Order: sequence, then C-alpha cells, then structure tokens
Amino acid sequence: MKKLEKQKPTFESVWAQLQEFGRRVEESRADFDQSMRETKKLMEESRTDFDRRMKKFEETMGSWAKNHGTFAEEYFFNSYENGELNFFGEKFDEIAPNVTHYRQGVKDEFDIVLYNHSSVAIIEVKFKAHENDIPAVINKPTTFRFLFPEYKDFKFYLGLASLNFYPVVEKECIEQGIAVIKQVGDVVIINDGHLKVY
Repeated sequence: MKKLEKQKPTFESVWAQLQEFGRRVEESRADFDQSMRETKKLMEESRTDFDRRMKKFEETMGSWAKNHGTFAEEYFFNSYENGELNFFGEKFDEIAPNVTHYRQGVKDEFDIVLYNHSSVAIIEVKFKAHENDIPAVINKPTTFRFLFPEYKDFKFYLGLASLNFYPVVEKECIEQGIAVIKQVGDVVIINDGHLKVY
C-alpha cells in the first residue's frame, strides 16, 4: 500500500483557500441578511395586523359600551317621561335628556335633568354603576351651577340610575344622599328616602 505524502501548502494554495473561505462567509452573510430582512418584514406585518385588529376591537368595544349606555339612558328617561314627575319628594315640571353645555373652558354633560321653580334633580345613568362613578355624580351640582348660573340658588338633588347595581355602590349612594334608581323586573324603583340637598 502506497502511503500518501502530505504536501506542503504553498502561498497560492493558502491564498485560494482564503478566497474560498471569504466567498462562503459573504454568501452566509448575504443569506443571513436576507433572512433578517424577511423576519423584520414578517414582524412588521404581524405588528400592523395586530394593531389593526386591536383598533377594530377597541372600536367594537367602544360602540358596544356606548350602545349599552344609550339604551340605559333611554330606558330611564322614558320611565320618567311617561309617568308622573314626582321624584325626591317634589313635583318637577320639566325633564330634559343629555343636557350638554360649555362655558369658559368648562364642559359637562348631564344624562337626565329635572326642573321646577326652585329645584334641579340631576340623574346620571350607567349601564352598570361602579364606585368610581359616585365622586363624578357628587361633582355634578358644582359644574351645573357654573355652567347655568341662573340655577345657582336652586336646591340640587342627585340620583344614580343603573340597570345593574353592585351592593357596595348602592350602599355608598345611600350614605352620600344620592337616590338609587334601578330596574327591578319591568319597573323602575327609586330609593330616595335618604336624599341630601346639594
């Protein structure tokens, strides 16, 4: 058996190997760069698609919440409008839905407002009332008096109307002197024996 002798590398052979190695590195780098571009493009497309889906979801949820809120407002407004306007121990002459006003940089909306010659009743309507709704309700007479100065000396009564009440929210309303107005079956129940004048 003939033994193969190891040949000594020459400058030319080493140079050829280095050139081949460099060519392979460049090919690998080009492949890697192409893969990175494709990955980046896929990530951008995925992010854009995710953002688009999230925006659509937020729009749907906003519409859903608005529709439920509108339904609740109409339900309670119609309950008052179709019956006697005797609430909070007083007879009211007028009722108005969605009263919005802007004055000197202050804007507010009042879901249902009842008026007579000396009192105003503000009823905020929620589909499902939460504890964090109560401070906003308590602040309504302050902004109403500012927005409508002609009512500044009137007595104010507050009500929170909701199709669903958590017991803790109902209890807090009673403690704060806010009427609890809720749906029970097909009728609207008004708990106003604890009312406070604001």
